Amino acid sequence: MVNAAPPQIFSPARRLAARRRMLMLQAGPDAPRYVIDDMIDDVIERLGFLRIKPSRALVVGDWTGVLARRLSAEQREPSAEFFEEQPYPQGGYDFIANFASLDTLNDLPGALIHLRGALAPGGFAIASFIGAGSLPALRSSMLTADGARPAPRLHPMVDVRAGGQLLQRAGWADPVVDSRTLEVSYSSLDRLIGDLRAQGMSNVLARPGPPLTRSALQAARSAFGTGTTELFEILTLSGWKR
Repeated sequence: MVNAAPPQIFSPARRLAARRRMLMLQAGPDAPRYVIDDMIDDVIERLGFLRIKPSRALVVGDWTGVLARRLSAEQREPSAEFFEEQPYPQGGYDFIANFASLDTLNDLPGALIHLRGALAPGGFAIASFIGAGSLPALRSSMLTADGARPAPRLHPMVDVRAGGQLLQRAGWADPVVDSRTLEVSYSSLDRLIGDLRAQGMSNVLARPGPPLTRSALQAARSAFGTGTTELFEILTLSGWKR
């Protein structure tokens, strides 16, 4: 039986363009990177707790290079001919970390299978990305702006329960899924949107909603307010290859 192709929720072309724009913006002074920094710190802490000192590691999606340098690891960038929904060109890694990338793939179960397949027996992997519960203030302001006819403006997101089911489906051993909340205060809606773009978290839906009208955008700005604390729920999936 031939497996059906996954639904095309995200646009690969828009995803690639958003990723490349992020890398360009990150080259500027004072570029925001608090989400990836939080993810990297968490992975370093987990490796220390588990006493894992990988001899052959791969880091995917960390444009800062911090973790790759720390682990003397290979590094791959999703915007540069590295396709997570296909088998990895190399394998045998005893550790793989993936950052802020898997949540905008159309075939997330397949990507997790390929990630596991690139591990050596006994290898360990961690994947971190933005999960369900993120950006409630932005969601609320967009609903206010759209009124009675809400448009698709934010991505569907994975929650803890779905994350566990995905790992089991992909054959990861001893899977662990957890989440934590990162709180960030913004002076305006425009500042939040700018930070999202600079960190590669803008809308890459295959069928995004129409642009906001000028009046709708102003309504969204008013609803968001000033000095608003926004939430990022960071979902972390981890497991082994036995």
